[in-house]
Amino acid sequence: MSHKKTRRIDPLTLALPSGGADSHAHLDGIEFDADREDVLRRAKAAGLDRIGNVFLGPEDFAVRKSMFDGHPEVFFLLGIHPCDGMRCTRQSLAEMRAAFAAAPRLRAVGEIGLDYHWKNCPKELQIKAFVSQLAMARELGMPVALHCREAEDETLCILESRGFQGYPLLWHCFTGGPALADHILGNGWHISLPGPVTYTANEELRKAVARIPADRLLLETDCPYLPPLPWRGSRNEPAFTVFTAHALALARDASPEEVWRTCGDNARRFFGLF
Repeated sequence: MSHKKTRRIDPLTLALPSGGADSHAHLDGIEFDADREDVLRRAKAAGLDRIGNVFLGPEDFAVRKSMFDGHPEVFFLLGIHPCDGMRCTRQSLAEMRAAFAAAPRLRAVGEIGLDYHWKNCPKELQIKAFVSQLAMARELGMPVALHCREAEDETLCILESRGFQGYPLLWHCFTGGPALADHILGNGWHISLPGPVTYTANEELRKAVARIPADRLLLETDCPYLPPLPWRGSRNEPAFTVFTAHALALARDASPEEVWRTCGDNARRFFGLF
């Protein structure tokens, strides 16, 4: 049986005006070693003027931050991923505090949280790492970029029991439905939408998108993961946010330009980039 081949569309044919922001990317990964500069050029040509690169631990930050010395449009996030919770030690927390004190391009603690899909790290270590980094974020007065996978109830319980209602927190890579979106929004947090909002089967996600207030909505790639249609199954990159913006616009009965500009402004405001 033959399968219809997906037609790849050049994102630059859907380029939007300058002002867009990819709030969550992993451009320091080996997946971009061969063409990182080309990827960054395509991002700019697509209309992105801000990209948040997420470093997964102080060692990665120390070694890889220089990759972006020539790219002031890239700002940084730093945190220990829940799957690496065993690496969250007193020393690593001290190193992160020092990094935040010395590097003004660091704009948030993240991605941190809980991930019960993968079995890389025991739950008790994930929780300990999460709670420790939440305390550090509050101590430093830094926003939080949250990772949550198959752990929504416990994540919400931890955040709410520690008084994070109203704290600047971005629920990264949201793929839930209206009920979860309402709970997040009720706590005063922001929501970031990745490429899967473009997938045909994700109707509940698009219903959630329609009810997110305009001032709480951000765009992201989480590249190299989670590419939008029509690039599903390939490496994701920041320029592909144009496809996500078009899908959000359709779900919200708005223009792609309006969504693009609003999400970009929200990212600049959330991360203090103005």
